[in-house]
Amino acid sequence: MNIFRKFYCRTYQQIFHIAIPFMPYREPKILENMDEVVKTLKEEKIDKVMLATDKSIRGLGLTKELEDALTRANLSYVVYDDILPNPTIDMVEEGLKIYLKNNCKAMIAFGGGSVMDCAKVILARVAKPKKSVQKMKGLLKIRKKLHPLFAVPTTAGTGSETTLAAVITDGKSHYKYAINDFSLIPKYAVLDYRTTLNLPKFITATTGMDALTHAVEAYIGKSTTKKTRRMAEDAVKLIVKNLKLAYDEPHNEEARKNMLRASFYAGVAFTISYVGYVHAIAHSLGGQYGVAHGFANAVILPHALKRYGKSAQKKLSKLAKTSMIADEKDDDKTASEKMIKFIESLNSYFEIPTKIKELKAEDIPGLALKADKEANPLYPVPKLFNKKELEEIYKELLVE
Repeated sequence: MNIFRKFYCRTYQQIFHIAIPFMPYREPKILENMDEVVKTLKEEKIDKVMLATDKSIRGLGLTKELEDALTRANLSYVVYDDILPNPTIDMVEEGLKIYLKNNCKAMIAFGGGSVMDCAKVILARVAKPKKSVQKMKGLLKIRKKLHPLFAVPTTAGTGSETTLAAVITDGKSHYKYAINDFSLIPKYAVLDYRTTLNLPKFITATTGMDALTHAVEAYIGKSTTKKTRRMAEDAVKLIVKNLKLAYDEPHNEEARKNMLRASFYAGVAFTISYVGYVHAIAHSLGGQYGVAHGFANAVILPHALKRYGKSAQKKLSKLAKTSMIADEKDDDKTASEKMIKFIESLNSYFEIPTKIKELKAEDIPGLALKADKEANPLYPVPKLFNKKELEEIYKELLVE
């Protein structure tokens, strides 16, 4: 990256870092079960809600307890379950019509990151009816209080129940972009481990690696705070101790509880301290090919960490030592290498490949351009990459 652009990126990031204490970050209030959701709705005098989910989650019966509880409490609800992975603008607009037609006053997003992202943007469109989804792209384009959002994660990884971000895909251009605004942070996060007990093993693995990516990228960046460093460390410790256990024993209640906590902590960390090039690359792959976000992050993470080299060694070393991956006596180079090898060993254990089979060589320049536009200057990465340098990471992901 040339010196002038580098100066611009770092100055932009430093201004945001200085401003962190003055920004209206908040954590969602944690609820632990569906009865608490109903109780809270009654306390807030909300009598009509939309339940946003997807057909597979509803088909598995995961929403039944909530729906039964709403019915018993005489609370009216309408279901929108046409949300798919990598939600599109069209899905947002369809959900908006249903929400307005039924005079809903709150949203319950029951699912993974895609469901929560779609629900967030539906509520943003309710609050800002004259602003299109496309015009909400970027930072602080909403700036208006939304109807209450209850986020019920069914995976322990996306952290969407904590974040100010929503990622939406333009179905026509296949461009996947982030909308960031403090108003998008859910009011409530419902951390009910029972919603994660029936997760397929591969989803458990890739969403857990998603949480790990959030924690690592937040930790090694240049916009950390004492709080985000602590949250990221706590998240990684929990993931190291519980992700394999949740994978091997899908009904292990303690492991599931701990992974939900890890996802929450990592979400808080990256909401304040941001992510890095792993996410920018993953978003481009999701938009272009529909590659699942957690899966993409898992594949990309070790490649990006190696590319950061010495710039990330000190922080990676500390993270490795606090999570017992490395020994206190290890030097920074050794400890950081142990961290990367640990991530690769997890991917191998979960049978996550090292390449992205959907990726086509001819698409790399366009994908790298999208990643460059998303990440620079916003993401406070350890080392800045330009479009050409990002292309090199994509090339490492190609199936030979």
